[in-house]
Amino acid sequence: MDEFMEAALEEARRGLAEGGVPIGAVLVKDGRIVGRGRNRRVQEGASVLHAEIDCLHSAGRVADYRGSTLYTTLMPCPMCTGAVVQMGIARVVAGESRTLAGAREIMEARGVEVLDLQLDQCSKMMREFIEKNGLLWAEEVGEI
Repeated sequence: MDEFMEAALEEARRGLAEGGVPIGAVLVKDGRIVGRGRNRRVQEGASVLHAEIDCLHSAGRVADYRGSTLYTTLMPCPMCTGAVVQMGIARVVAGESRTLAGAREIMEARGVEVLDLQLDQCSKMMREFIEKNGLLWAEEVGEI
């Protein structure tokens, strides 16, 4: 695992420690992290504060996203996929997609390179969270 996915995992762990959903993301441009985020819907009482959105917000204004890579511990949902496509992010590296298939096909259809690492530590973190917080997860993915 590279340093950028490890940084995304650290964000996920921070979110979990804060009582939130353990999903983290980092945005990398020119070989350095320019934004970090974690799912903060619970912590902030915000309906759309997914890890990828929080990460893009923390990056501030980036004039040109071409060549950038978004590392996220879970395959992006349709909302976050929309942000990836809208910003013109070139590549998404997902820690796993077993928990949530996300919207990979949409990204790929719009020219985004998607790499799914299927990392056991990402899947395990989500599986354990969902076992303990099933109702919160159902809320997260719009099933209630």
